Amino acid sequence: MSSFVYILGSTGNGGPRTYVGWTTDLEARLATHNSGKGAKSTRGRSWALLYAECYQNRGEAMSREWHLKRDRKLRKALLSIL
Repeated sequence: MSSFVYILGSTGNGGPRTYVGWTTDLEARLATHNSGKGAKSTRGRSWALLYAECYQNRGEAMSREWHLKRDRKLRKALLSIL
């Protein structure tokens, strides 16, 4: 089963923010975040998908997620497209 790593962006209250996660269904996960039922840190904001990568398994996706969470330069650059 394919897994995805994604970066979301929001310019809501408190300034611009990014969120990095992984999932097996990008559309459903984005809808969950925007409905207020996603991760605690994403509640109360409107999110847009900024970036996504596809992997063959969960382990690869989780490893890449770990690296993307630490790549603040990339995340800041992606916010400029909002």
